[in-house]
Amino acid sequence: MADARFAPQPFKKWYWAGAIGVLLFMLIGVAGYLATVMTPIEQFPADRQALMAAMPAWQTSVYAIAVWSGLVGAVGLLLRRRWSVPVLLVSLIGAIGTFLPFAITPAVRELGTEGDVVAAVVVIALCWTSFWFARHSQQRGWLR
Repeated sequence: MADARFAPQPFKKWYWAGAIGVLLFMLIGVAGYLATVMTPIEQFPADRQALMAAMPAWQTSVYAIAVWSGLVGAVGLLLRRRWSVPVLLVSLIGAIGTFLPFAITPAVRELGTEGDVVAAVVVIALCWTSFWFARHSQQRGWLR
């Protein structure tokens, strides 16, 4: 017998508020990424310069994957497309990878602040929520 929780449900209008919220969050991520990669390192405060210099080279690529796939996934939610679910999963994995140097790279760990840890937790939690929202919407039959 099929689980009634996953039977198609009537579309809820609050979906649009969630989809727009995901889009706004992802746009903030894109803005942060662009600010990071387009600003000369000399314009950052000295402590941030040291942290950025200590980051592994692959971190910027993973950051790019996280924010751009997140933006594509958010647009997919606005279009009510089911492909937004795996795209937002890629974004979530990318977000985790973006902050991974704080856990595995000793120099980054030493230069990181409590604010960096809080930012990592908040960003990963919001990426998880975005992915969960897309998955929930797909299970309810709201994505085509």
